[in-house]
Amino acid sequence: MTAPTDGRRELDSVVINIELTLVSIIQGVALFFLTDNARGLLVTNHMSASLYVAAGLCVIFIFWSRSVIHTLTLIRWPLEFGHNFFYIACALGEAILFSRLDNPLAWFQLSTAYAGIVWLLFIYDMRLIRARIAESRADSERALYAFARSDQLLNIRLLAPLLIALNLLSAFVIWRWPQFFIARAGHIWLISIQLLSFIGYLFYTSRYFSAIAPLVLRSRQIN
Repeated sequence: MTAPTDGRRELDSVVINIELTLVSIIQGVALFFLTDNARGLLVTNHMSASLYVAAGLCVIFIFWSRSVIHTLTLIRWPLEFGHNFFYIACALGEAILFSRLDNPLAWFQLSTAYAGIVWLLFIYDMRLIRARIAESRADSERALYAFARSDQLLNIRLLAPLLIALNLLSAFVIWRWPQFFIARAGHIWLISIQLLSFIGYLFYTSRYFSAIAPLVLRSRQIN
C-alpha cells in the first residue's frame, strides 16, 4: 500500500512544479509586454498612462496570486491540459490588452474579452473542485474544498460577471460619447473605477488565502 501512495505524491509534486513554472513564465511574458508598452507612454502622458499601467499590473498580480492559490489547493496528478491551455490563452489576452494602454476604447473592449476568458476558466475549473471533493478523505480536506467551491461559485455567479459588465459599459459609453470620454479625458474616471475594483479584488484574494492557509497545511500533512 505504501508504494502507490509514494508514487502518487511524487507525481503530484511534479504536476505542481509544472503548474507553478508555467504560471511564472507566462506572467513574466505578460509583464514584459506591459513594461515594453508603458515606457514611452509614461513619459508623454503621465497621469492617464500611469492609471492604465497600474491596472495592467493589477491584472498580473490577480492572475498570478489566483493561480498560485489554485495550484496549492487543487492541483494534483494527472496533469490537466485544458486548464493549462486556458492559462496560455489568458497570457495571450494579457499581452494583447497591454498593447492598448494608449487606446481607452480598445482597452475596455479587450478587457471585456479577457474577463470573459477568465470567467470561462472559473467555470472549467469547477470540474477540478468536484474531483477533489470526490476523493477527499478527512474533515480538513472537505473543509478546504468547500471553501474553494464557495469561492469559485462567487466568482462565476457574481464577481466575474460584474467585471464583464463594468468593462462592457465602459466601452459602450466611450464609443457613444467620445467627445467627453476621449476629447475631454473622461475615460480617466472609468480606468480609475476599474483600478479600484482590481485593488478590491486583490484584498479579497488575500483574505481568502489567509482563511484557507491552515486548511491547506493540514490537508498536505494528511497526504
